Amino acid sequence: MALALILILIVVGALEFHYLSPWWLTPIASNWQQMDDALLLTFAITGVAFVVINLFVAYAVVTFKHQDGVRAAPTHTSARLEWWLVGATTVGIVALLAPGLAVYAKLIDPPPDATVFEVLGQQWQWHYRLPGKDGKLGGTDVRFISNTNPYGLDPADPGGQDDVLVEGQEVHIPLGRPVRVLLRAQDVLHDFYVPEFRTRMNMVPGMVTSFWFTPSRLGRFEVMCAQLCGIGHFNMRSHVVVDDEPAYRSWLAAQPTFAGLAATAGDEPGKQGRLLAQARGCVACHSVDGSAGVGPSWKGLFGKSETMNDGATVRVDDAYLRESIVTPSERIVRGYQPIMPAQQLSAAEVAQLVDYIKTIK
Repeated sequence: MALALILILIVVGALEFHYLSPWWLTPIASNWQQMDDALLLTFAITGVAFVVINLFVAYAVVTFKHQDGVRAAPTHTSARLEWWLVGATTVGIVALLAPGLAVYAKLIDPPPDATVFEVLGQQWQWHYRLPGKDGKLGGTDVRFISNTNPYGLDPADPGGQDDVLVEGQEVHIPLGRPVRVLLRAQDVLHDFYVPEFRTRMNMVPGMVTSFWFTPSRLGRFEVMCAQLCGIGHFNMRSHVVVDDEPAYRSWLAAQPTFAGLAATAGDEPGKQGRLLAQARGCVACHSVDGSAGVGPSWKGLFGKSETMNDGATVRVDDAYLRESIVTPSERIVRGYQPIMPAQQLSAAEVAQLVDYIKTIK
């Protein structure tokens, strides 16, 4: 009897938690209301099954409980009952799968007038690329990937010279216009996920995946990686900003092109180190604006004194920076964890990173 009561309480508690819980879907910001509809249908079907099964088990526990001197009598199976169970299960599975498959088929079939932007996932950051004035993205190949060319753009392809390369972890898109998102991964599995857009897609090394959506409201929406892609997975975040048309065009005009970045490669102090830090994912853990991160911020780091976990005080100079990059677990700044992996960098690359950190005041 106690077990039956526990099962009933579990059912009542689960339903009460569902209806009274403060946690629910974030407000939608795209055209994919069908995603929410499919999810609610799944909740309804699985919820009914959960209630019916647990209440039936509670009924069976009470009705068919052990009684002294009473032995269970074997009975033949009921073909009619089995057919009913097979039919009900089939209907339930179809009701669960069909809406999701129908929505997915639409998700990967963009409208012909959809604009395009590309997302490149890399441990542990995002890179964004948009077509230039020709409206097309240039060709890419893994053999062209380098610290200064993380997208792997073909330098000999004239169609890629005007491609817009977004520097930083924020991409803008225009309100009310369908956009197709092309997805690539440079190293391991990633997943580009913006909860408010109700869309996500795996990013697989060696192939291009895609989906589309139409942003339906202005705002700044957080991007997360929905695949466990390494120790910095939780910090692999970015933002998609939905602008009105004038604001979007103003932002787009201020972004550099592939050809423009190549032409100004030597104009910025520490630029090679900055590009290297972006290519190796350092910026995912070390901020350059003083904000808290997984590792110490690089802003104003050079020349200051840091206290280690063992209580020792170290002055941040060239030698300390080189040691921290090459053997990061040797000395850990107080308040941080020894999670930084060892970096396979040449002496020249280490020097570039040190030079870049020194420029961040």
